[in-house]
Amino acid sequence: MKDVLKRELKDSEFSFYYQREKAISEIAQLVRDARLRAGLTQAQLAEKAQSSQVVIARLESGSDDRVPSLDLLEQIASALKAKLLVRFEYKKVA
Repeated sequence: MKDVLKRELKDSEFSFYYQREKAISEIAQLVRDARLRAGLTQAQLAEKAQSSQVVIARLESGSDDRVPSLDLLEQIASALKAKLLVRFEYKKVA
């Protein structure tokens, strides 16, 4: 399986969509973990973030094709009394 993925990731279009889906899943997990750590329900987080429970649920599910905006993530971070960090990771050059 790893060999197949490694081969497929050489295709730039496949790689783009793979990384996009991976990012959406990671964001979903981070938001859910942070909400649970804060002891909040989705509805409570939504209220604090000036959003809706449906938006939080959709974000946490990781099944939405849309990538959450930085504005929404900043609102969520603020509601959780957290700091939103964005970073770049560089590929190692052999």
